[in-house]
Parts: sequence; structure tokens; C-alpha cells
Amino acid sequence: MVLNVHRVYSPTLNSIILLLALCTLSGNECTSPLSAAFFFLLPSFLLCSFFSFSTFFADCYDPLDPNGNISVTFDILERTTDNGYLARVTLENYYQYRHVEKPGWKLGWTWANNEVIWSMSGAIATDRGNCSSYSGSQMPHSCKKDPTIVDLSLDVSQNRSEHCCRGGLLSAWSIDPFNAFSSFELEVRNVGDNNPLGQAPNNLTLMAPGPGYTCSPLLDTDLSVSSDFGGLRQVPVLRTWKSTCAYSSFIANTIPVCCVSLSSFYNPAITSCRNCSCGCREADKSTASCIRPSSLPRSNGDNTIDEIIECTDHMCPVRVHWHFKNNYMNQWRVKLTVSNYNYNRNYSNWNVLVQHPGFTQKARTYSFNSTRLPTLGLQDGVSLFWGIDYYNNELVHSDKGVVGLVTTEILLDKDPNSFTVSNGWAFPRRIYFNGENCEMPLPDTFPMLPNGSSSLRATYCGFSLLFILLFLALLLL
Repeated sequence: MVLNVHRVYSPTLNSIILLLALCTLSGNECTSPLSAAFFFLLPSFLLCSFFSFSTFFADCYDPLDPNGNISVTFDILERTTDNGYLARVTLENYYQYRHVEKPGWKLGWTWANNEVIWSMSGAIATDRGNCSSYSGSQMPHSCKKDPTIVDLSLDVSQNRSEHCCRGGLLSAWSIDPFNAFSSFELEVRNVGDNNPLGQAPNNLTLMAPGPGYTCSPLLDTDLSVSSDFGGLRQVPVLRTWKSTCAYSSFIANTIPVCCVSLSSFYNPAITSCRNCSCGCREADKSTASCIRPSSLPRSNGDNTIDEIIECTDHMCPVRVHWHFKNNYMNQWRVKLTVSNYNYNRNYSNWNVLVQHPGFTQKARTYSFNSTRLPTLGLQDGVSLFWGIDYYNNELVHSDKGVVGLVTTEILLDKDPNSFTVSNGWAFPRRIYFNGENCEMPLPDTFPMLPNGSSSLRATYCGFSLLFILLFLALLLL
């Protein structure tokens, strides 16, 4: 397993700060070869630091999707005569670009008392538990203190409920809001005599489909309201508990699944994915296929499935390639290609999110669906791309010698105040595939203009170096 750890403290950083301090204290011109090399590498270093810090803090809070979460709502619909209640549980995916894929979500909790699930429609508990204290022709659906619930498949014809049975799949809200939620109903008994409406379950857990989600406690909130008589009458439920589940890639602790490569019309060199972006290949370069552990569990258990992928230097199952294709008077054109190096896995309903300042302007996409997402505190534009139904909404696996891929061209309008082909401006800041952050190349490896080299003249650096030293010190805080 490969773990990406973002370190701020490093010997290299200490050396740079020491050089800054010595140069500042000397009060002389920085004319040594070491100083000149420092000034040449400083922009790349600062840009790398920015990318590392933005990636680290994005794990705690995502400015690309500030309101993203999966909410879980328990609505008590009615009391029953057997010391219990009938409830509806609804999962709603408010993530703009993160969906729940196969094998689907798993929802778990711990009962506050001795409750049992007497019956259920629209979903099933994976374990019946010990129901030996009950007898008769009808037995509880589950007596587990901590049941785990899974969705029913689409083709189930019996035991269904309204808005159920999506096979555990939840679409991203921006792509398909109608299929971004799912619900099931259950009858609960043994709630106790003190509170006929029961107590909220504890320790809510969500696997969607793998780990990484942390759920808040189920708390009382405003009652859910449904419509009756064609919308003429509003009917509130008896009680509503609600929880919010948020995703963290740090908690999920998964191996990266994608990387980014870059190219341009003005430079024949291609910036490939970084070596070992998603793991390192075996020393034997003649090996064609490699085995890589997957973070997705099996549909019938918690064990993960090993992925067989094409052996590459980056070892990523998915590569996103950004090619700056043409530069016109008032527009510029990009070709975006997503390649699947898996030999045994397709990606259904895939999506790609791209952060780039050019997306603040009008953009036309030819072979994908696309939409621009609102962001918070970002000057860059963010666009979401996904496949067209029955055309390219499934990213198929690779076969020997043939890589499964989907591609489109994007035509963007120019902002004359910001557009430039220098300093790597034409390339994306961040790219996500299916909600997972893709490993970007280092900024100093971006395709450069043929005449992009420049020399830096040594100048008096006392004040400027002191300013930069303070900036780097703030990064260490």
C-alpha cells in the first residue's frame, strides 16, 4: 500500500530558509551561483508548496463542493399497536460530483434500547441475529443490536417501497438529482414504555461503498412534511431525526486511483503522469499486467477485490490527459481524454471535475455532458463532465493492446485580461475522477513555450528576501 503524506517540514525547506536568512542579513547582492539557482527555482518551489497545501486542506473542507454531504433522515410515520412505530429512512446525496457506485451503500446503527426490526420493505438487514426469544409463525426481520442495511436491486418486484431499490447506487446531485436519493421503510418494536416514539439510534455508520464517511449523531430536527389530496393538504410526520455524513480521503486511506498527464500544440514533449503516482510497478519491465488492491468491497462481503491493470510507470487505473490543442483569436481548444487501464473493471456513470481559471468563461463541450459548478472562495472556474447515456457513459476496461477511453474537445472563450500560454496557465489546477483527487504533475514539468527560458539578473535582495522568508515562515505555522 502506498500512503501519500504531505510534509511541510523538510531538510530542503530548512536549507532554503537558511539561504534566505544569510542573504538577508548580509545586506549585499545575491550574486553567488547558489543564490542564482535559488532565485531560478523559487517560483516552482512556491507553486509546489501551494499545490501541496491546497490538497491537504481540501481533505478537511472542499471549496469545490462546500455543501457536499450525504444526509440520513429517519421519519416516524405512525405508531403501531405492538409497542412500536413505522419509520421511513431516506438517504440523500448532496455531493455535486461524488456518487455512490457498485456494490452500493451500507447503512448501520446501534439501537438505543432493545428494539428489533419486525419488518422491512425497500431494503434488507444483512444479518437476522439471535431471535430465539420470539416464537410463532411471524418472526422479526432482524434482532441485531447493530444491524447493517443494504438496498435491494432494481429488478426486485416484491417487498418494495416508494423511492427504493436502486441497487445501492446514488447519483451525484449535479448530474442526476432524481436518482441521488433512496429510501426504505421499517417497522420497529420493543421501543419501551417511557417513550412511544422511541429513541434515536446511536453510532450511525455509512459505507458508500467503501470507508471514508463520518456521520454526525441522529438529532431531532424540523418535521418532514408530505402532501396529500393532490398537494392541498400538508401532513407532517410524528418525529424526524437527521444525520449528516461527510467524506474524508484521509479517513478512507485509499491508494490514489488516477493521475494527470499534459501536452500542448507548441511543445512536442508530453508531461507524463509522475512515476509511482498510484504505486510502483515491479522491477520486471516485461510484465504486461499487474495486480493492485482495490478499495471497493465485494458485493457479498467486506473483502476487497484485487484489480488487474496494465503495468505502467504510474500504476494508476485511470489517467486523465489534458491536451492544449489550438489557440485562436478569441477562443482556445482543449482535448480531454480519460483512459481506463483496468483489465477487469468498467466505470459506469463516471465523471471528471476540472478546476481551471478558463472555465470562468463560456465553454462548449462536444462529446460529454458538462455543467459549471458554484464554488466558495475560488477565483478559478470549476466544470463537471460526464458521459452521454447510451453513448459514452461507461468507461470500458482495457484489452490487450487496446486501452478503454472516452474523449471530448472543449472550446473555451478567452478572457483577454487573464489568458496566456506562458507559465503553465493553460493547464488545470486540479482534476478529480469520480470524486477522487488525481495526482498532478509537478508545475515545473508542465509543457513550456520553446522560447520560455529566461535569465534572472542578480539584484539587491535584502528587503525582498526578508519578505519571502516571512512568507515561508507562515507556511510552517
